[in-house]
Amino acid sequence: MKNNFPLSEKYIDFINTTENVDADFLEGTTASGKTTVGAGVKFMLMVSKSNKKLHIIASKTTGTAEKNIIQQDNGILDIHKGKARYCGNGDKDYKIPHIKFEDKIIFVLGYDNKEKWKLVLGSQFGCVYIDEINTADIEFIEEVSTRNDYLLATLNPDDPSLPVYSEFINRSRPYKKYKDDVPKEIIEELKEEPVPKWRYWFFTFYDNLSLTDEDIEKKKRSAPKGTKLYKNKIQGLRGRATGLIFSNFERKHNVIIKDQAKKMRFVQFTAALDTSYSQKSPDTFAMSFQGITDNKELVMLDEEVYSNKDLTVPLAPSDIAPKFFKFLEKNRKEWGFARDVFVDSADQATIMELKKYKRHNPNLYNIVNSYKKFEIIDRIHTMLGWINTDGKIYYYVVDTCKEHIREMEIYSWKEDKYEPEDANDHTINSGQYGWIPFRKMIGNYKEE
Repeated sequence: MKNNFPLSEKYIDFINTTENVDADFLEGTTASGKTTVGAGVKFMLMVSKSNKKLHIIASKTTGTAEKNIIQQDNGILDIHKGKARYCGNGDKDYKIPHIKFEDKIIFVLGYDNKEKWKLVLGSQFGCVYIDEINTADIEFIEEVSTRNDYLLATLNPDDPSLPVYSEFINRSRPYKKYKDDVPKEIIEELKEEPVPKWRYWFFTFYDNLSLTDEDIEKKKRSAPKGTKLYKNKIQGLRGRATGLIFSNFERKHNVIIKDQAKKMRFVQFTAALDTSYSQKSPDTFAMSFQGITDNKELVMLDEEVYSNKDLTVPLAPSDIAPKFFKFLEKNRKEWGFARDVFVDSADQATIMELKKYKRHNPNLYNIVNSYKKFEIIDRIHTMLGWINTDGKIYYYVVDTCKEHIREMEIYSWKEDKYEPEDANDHTINSGQYGWIPFRKMIGNYKEE
């Protein structure tokens, strides 16, 4: 094997970890060497060790695989010169593109062409490599994942709401030795039920020893700071790269811990409820509790979310009422009293149940219809100004409000209209219902 590039200790450990591993997922910054080391070294080593004849390399198209994985400098043909031979047009035995390596056949597939890959996936395979798995057809991933002994996949950080994360990436776990290398934001995402022997690796520029300090700085300068491109490519953090609404929301600026919030002086508390009873969508019931400080800052202090999609016995309006009042009381004791609580005005059934519950369980809360004449675009523009304007921040989220943070990082515009998608917005809507009546107390708000 030819090796013209130096390997970091982490990459050496990655390559040498061949026992007790069924899948490796490699995420991280651009130019970190994931494809070179993943496909060219570890994958080919696993193919060599496999007792099966047939294997797969999958990329967006066969042309992409040829350019980025097989034929480039330090690609598979370069690293395994004389041992690997590429039959781009197939041959008499196998009609589709493939690599002959030792006594093995590695099919080269494009996951953009369902008709072609469905013809191949009738067998069991030894090793499967999926390039940029975050862009792959989820049906292809699901199909091929059950047909291999070993899976290796690379990806650049993307929209964390994509099903590939919950179904695959987030079910893997990092080795203890390298857990601290994984950004905290991503560690918090690795929360699905883990699969034994599925390993997660996070690589950055600094793991690619072929890059000089000057090379790294040049790459960092290539994307403007504060943009989602910078977040994805340079920091290696997840988040939708295009169409994001709250693109100026950053955890390091807008997310605080509870102890920080406890030191703030609050002059107003407000709470709200957004509802969805669907069992067919991931929509949620979203309860929010917020405070406004004497410095005109809005702080999301607490949230509670439920989804009927996840429940065997779905929640009805009569179930939501006691849960919401319990949520209000919990926060009254911890933070303070929110006399007026705002509920989605489109859901009169829930409002009626809340009022009925109050009659049977007297309390001091006023159930108020949400005010929707302050339209969604105006709400978004207002929040954008609070989140960060020239370094001045009026919008904070306590780090335990994980669903709200998730929504802030993926809530997006429709591709063809200047309006937001009807998704990933339930704690956002709930929060808006809560702050709209008090918006003049926040930031430098001015009524236009």
